[in-house]
Amino acid sequence: MHVFYTPDIDRTQELPEEEAAHAVRVLRLQPGEEVTLTDGKGHFYRAEISIADKKHCFVRVLEKQLQAPLWKNHIHLAVAPTKNMDRMEWLAEKATEIGLDELTFLDCRYSERKVIKTERIEKILVSAIKQSLKARLPLLHSMTDFKQFVSQPFSGQKFIAHCYKEERQELKDIIHSGEDAVVLIGPEGDFSEEEVSLALSHGFIPITLGPSRLRTETAALVAVHIINLLNY
Repeated sequence: MHVFYTPDIDRTQELPEEEAAHAVRVLRLQPGEEVTLTDGKGHFYRAEISIADKKHCFVRVLEKQLQAPLWKNHIHLAVAPTKNMDRMEWLAEKATEIGLDELTFLDCRYSERKVIKTERIEKILVSAIKQSLKARLPLLHSMTDFKQFVSQPFSGQKFIAHCYKEERQELKDIIHSGEDAVVLIGPEGDFSEEEVSLALSHGFIPITLGPSRLRTETAALVAVHIINLLNY
Protein backbone atom coordinates (compact mmCIF):
# COMPACT_ATOMS: atom_id res chain seq x y z
CA MET A 1 0.00 0.00 0.00
CA HIS A 2 1.42 3.36 -1.05
CA VAL A 3 0.59 6.08 1.51
CA PHE A 4 1.17 9.76 0.79
CA TYR A 5 1.05 12.71 3.20
CA THR A 6 -1.32 15.34 1.85
CA PRO A 7 -2.11 17.87 4.62
CA ASP A 8 -4.08 20.12 2.27
CA ILE A 9 -6.06 17.44 0.44
CA ASP A 10 -9.39 19.06 1.35
CA ARG A 11 -8.25 22.28 -0.35
CA THR A 12 -6.25 20.97 -3.30
CA GLN A 13 -6.22 17.54 -4.87
CA GLU A 14 -2.56 17.73 -5.81
CA LEU A 15 0.18 15.88 -3.96
CA PRO A 16 2.88 18.03 -2.34
CA GLU A 17 6.05 18.35 -4.41
CA GLU A 18 8.11 15.73 -2.55
CA GLU A 19 5.24 13.25 -2.42
CA ALA A 20 4.51 13.79 -6.10
CA ALA A 21 8.14 13.16 -7.02
CA HIS A 22 8.12 9.93 -5.02
CA ALA A 23 4.88 8.77 -6.63
CA VAL A 24 5.82 9.61 -10.21
CA ARG A 25 9.61 9.35 -10.43
CA VAL A 26 10.35 6.62 -7.89
CA LEU A 27 7.24 4.44 -7.84
CA ARG A 28 6.31 5.31 -11.44
CA LEU A 29 2.61 5.35 -10.64
CA GLN A 30 0.29 6.03 -13.54
CA PRO A 31 -3.15 7.64 -13.96
CA GLY A 32 -5.88 5.25 -12.92
CA GLU A 33 -3.86 3.64 -10.13
CA GLU A 34 -5.25 3.83 -6.60
CA VAL A 35 -3.28 5.28 -3.67
CA THR A 36 -3.90 5.97 0.02
CA LEU A 37 -3.53 9.49 1.38
CA THR A 38 -3.47 10.88 4.91
CA ASP A 39 -3.94 14.46 6.00
CA GLY A 40 -2.17 13.89 9.34
CA LYS A 41 -5.31 15.13 11.08
CA GLY A 42 -6.98 11.75 11.55
CA HIS A 43 -8.20 10.87 8.07
CA PHE A 44 -7.24 8.43 5.36
CA TYR A 45 -8.37 8.92 1.77
CA ARG A 46 -8.73 6.34 -0.96
CA ALA A 47 -7.83 8.13 -4.16
CA GLU A 48 -7.09 7.55 -7.81
CA ILE A 49 -4.29 9.26 -9.72
CA SER A 50 -5.80 11.47 -12.40
CA ILE A 51 -2.76 13.29 -13.81
CA ALA A 52 0.91 12.36 -13.38
CA ASP A 53 3.82 14.16 -15.02
CA LYS A 54 7.38 15.06 -14.07
CA LYS A 55 6.38 17.94 -11.79
CA HIS A 56 2.81 17.23 -10.66
CA CYS A 57 0.55 14.47 -9.44
CA PHE A 58 -3.17 15.12 -9.17
CA VAL A 59 -5.64 12.73 -7.58
CA ARG A 60 -9.38 12.20 -7.40
CA VAL A 61 -10.63 11.35 -3.92
CA LEU A 62 -12.89 8.30 -3.92
CA GLU A 63 -13.47 7.90 -0.20
CA LYS A 64 -12.63 9.69 3.06
CA GLN A 65 -12.27 7.63 6.23
CA LEU A 66 -11.79 8.75 9.83
CA GLN A 67 -9.27 6.59 11.70
CA ALA A 68 -10.42 5.77 15.22
CA PRO A 69 -7.88 6.75 17.92
CA LEU A 70 -5.33 3.97 18.42
CA TRP A 71 -4.81 4.70 22.12
CA LYS A 72 -7.07 6.04 24.85
CA ASN A 73 -5.16 9.08 26.05
CA HIS A 74 -3.01 12.02 24.93
CA ILE A 75 0.71 11.21 25.17
CA HIS A 76 3.21 14.08 25.37
CA LEU A 77 6.94 13.27 25.45
CA ALA A 78 9.38 16.01 26.48
CA VAL A 79 13.04 15.07 26.12
CA ALA A 80 16.41 16.79 26.31
CA PRO A 81 18.13 16.10 22.97
CA THR A 82 21.46 14.29 22.84
CA LYS A 83 24.56 15.71 21.18
CA ASN A 84 24.28 13.06 18.48
CA MET A 85 21.18 13.97 16.46
CA ASP A 86 20.99 10.51 14.90
CA ARG A 87 19.81 9.22 18.25
CA MET A 88 17.05 11.84 18.46
CA GLU A 89 15.95 11.13 14.91
CA TRP A 90 15.79 7.42 15.74
CA LEU A 91 13.71 8.22 18.83
CA ALA A 92 11.31 10.46 16.88
CA GLU A 93 10.77 7.73 14.30
CA LYS A 94 10.26 4.85 16.73
CA ALA A 95 8.13 6.79 19.22
CA THR A 96 5.84 7.83 16.36
CA GLU A 97 5.58 4.26 15.14
CA ILE A 98 4.59 3.12 18.64
CA GLY A 99 2.31 6.11 19.17
CA LEU A 100 2.43 9.59 20.71
CA ASP A 101 0.62 12.89 20.25
CA GLU A 102 3.21 15.55 21.06
CA LEU A 103 7.00 15.77 21.10
CA THR A 104 8.88 18.62 22.79
CA PHE A 105 12.64 19.11 23.02
CA LEU A 106 13.83 20.46 26.37
CA ASP A 107 16.66 22.90 27.05
CA CYS A 108 17.97 21.80 30.44
CA ARG A 109 20.94 22.78 32.59
CA TYR A 110 23.01 19.77 31.47
CA SER A 111 21.70 19.60 27.91
CA GLU A 112 24.32 18.55 25.36
CA ARG A 113 22.49 20.27 22.51
CA LYS A 114 20.82 23.68 22.53
CA VAL A 115 19.57 23.87 18.93
CA ILE A 116 17.21 21.54 17.05
CA LYS A 117 16.32 21.74 13.36
CA THR A 118 12.70 20.75 13.53
CA GLU A 119 12.31 20.60 9.73
CA ARG A 120 14.34 17.38 9.61
CA ILE A 121 12.44 15.86 12.54
CA GLU A 122 9.10 16.81 10.94
CA LYS A 123 9.99 14.83 7.82
CA ILE A 124 10.87 11.83 9.97
CA LEU A 125 7.53 12.05 11.77
CA VAL A 126 5.69 12.15 8.43
CA SER A 127 7.60 9.12 7.17
CA ALA A 128 6.87 7.25 10.40
CA ILE A 129 3.11 7.79 10.33
CA LYS A 130 2.99 6.61 6.72
CA GLN A 131 5.05 3.52 7.50
CA SER A 132 3.00 2.62 10.59
CA LEU A 133 -0.37 3.45 8.97
CA LYS A 134 -1.32 6.24 11.33
CA ALA A 135 -3.53 9.11 10.22
CA ARG A 136 -2.46 11.56 12.93
CA LEU A 137 0.83 13.44 12.79
CA PRO A 138 2.32 14.17 16.23
CA LEU A 139 2.58 17.84 17.15
CA LEU A 140 6.25 18.84 17.16
CA HIS A 141 7.56 21.68 19.35
CA SER A 142 10.90 23.41 18.99
CA MET A 143 13.44 23.69 21.81
CA THR A 144 11.69 24.82 24.98
CA ASP A 145 13.22 26.06 28.22
CA PHE A 146 12.74 23.52 31.02
CA LYS A 147 11.43 26.06 33.53
CA GLN A 148 8.95 27.41 31.00
CA PHE A 149 7.76 23.91 30.12
CA VAL A 150 7.08 22.60 33.62
CA SER A 151 5.23 25.78 34.58
CA GLN A 152 2.68 25.32 31.78
CA PRO A 153 -0.73 23.87 32.63
CA PHE A 154 -1.24 20.24 31.60
CA SER A 155 -4.26 18.01 31.91
CA GLY A 156 -3.77 14.53 33.27
CA GLN A 157 -0.74 12.95 34.91
CA LYS A 158 2.72 14.53 34.87
CA PHE A 159 5.91 12.49 35.31
CA ILE A 160 9.63 13.19 35.53
CA ALA A 161 12.15 10.37 35.15
CA HIS A 162 15.44 10.91 36.95
CA CYS A 163 18.25 8.90 38.57
CA TYR A 164 18.56 10.50 42.01
CA LYS A 165 18.16 8.31 45.08
CA GLU A 166 14.99 9.92 46.40
CA GLU A 167 11.86 7.81 46.31
CA ARG A 168 10.52 7.15 42.82
CA GLN A 169 7.70 4.97 41.58
CA GLU A 170 7.61 2.62 38.62
CA LEU A 171 5.80 4.29 35.74
CA LYS A 172 4.00 1.05 34.91
CA ASP A 173 2.54 0.92 38.43
CA ILE A 174 1.04 4.40 38.57
CA ILE A 175 -0.03 5.34 35.06
CA HIS A 176 -3.81 5.63 34.78
CA SER A 177 -5.36 4.11 31.69
CA GLY A 178 -7.34 6.64 29.69
CA GLU A 179 -5.79 9.68 31.38
CA ASP A 180 -3.58 12.12 29.48
CA ALA A 181 0.12 11.91 30.33
CA VAL A 182 3.24 14.01 29.91
CA VAL A 183 6.65 12.55 30.75
CA LEU A 184 9.98 14.36 31.07
CA ILE A 185 13.22 12.63 30.06
CA GLY A 186 16.50 14.36 30.89
CA PRO A 187 19.90 14.63 29.20
CA GLU A 188 22.76 12.14 29.62
CA GLY A 189 23.87 14.07 32.71
CA ASP A 190 20.31 13.86 34.11
CA PHE A 191 18.20 16.77 35.24
CA SER A 192 19.80 19.00 37.85
CA GLU A 193 18.52 18.64 41.41
CA GLU A 194 17.03 22.14 41.10
CA GLU A 195 15.13 21.11 37.97
CA VAL A 196 13.75 18.02 39.69
CA SER A 197 12.63 20.10 42.68
CA LEU A 198 10.98 22.64 40.37
CA ALA A 199 9.11 19.92 38.50
CA LEU A 200 7.91 18.35 41.75
CA SER A 201 6.66 21.74 42.92
CA HIS A 202 4.55 21.90 39.78
CA GLY A 203 2.97 18.52 40.42
CA PHE A 204 5.24 16.18 38.46
CA ILE A 205 5.57 12.69 39.90
CA PRO A 206 9.12 11.23 40.11
CA ILE A 207 9.39 7.92 38.29
CA THR A 208 11.81 5.17 37.37
CA LEU A 209 11.64 3.04 34.25
CA GLY A 210 13.27 -0.03 35.76
CA PRO A 211 16.52 -1.18 37.38
CA SER A 212 18.79 -0.43 34.41
CA ARG A 213 20.36 2.95 33.73
CA LEU A 214 19.12 3.88 30.27
CA ARG A 215 20.37 6.26 27.63
CA THR A 216 18.17 9.28 26.97
CA GLU A 217 16.57 7.96 23.78
CA THR A 218 16.08 4.49 25.26
CA ALA A 219 14.39 5.88 28.36
CA ALA A 220 12.12 8.06 26.24
CA LEU A 221 11.06 5.14 24.06
CA VAL A 222 10.47 2.86 27.07
CA ALA A 223 8.23 5.52 28.63
CA VAL A 224 6.17 5.91 25.45
CA HIS A 225 5.86 2.13 25.13
CA ILE A 226 4.71 1.67 28.74
CA ILE A 227 2.05 4.37 28.40
CA ASN A 228 0.86 2.85 25.13
CA LEU A 229 0.64 -0.67 26.51
CA LEU A 230 -1.68 0.54 29.25
CA ASN A 231 -3.86 2.60 26.92
CA TYR A 232 -4.80 0.31 24.03
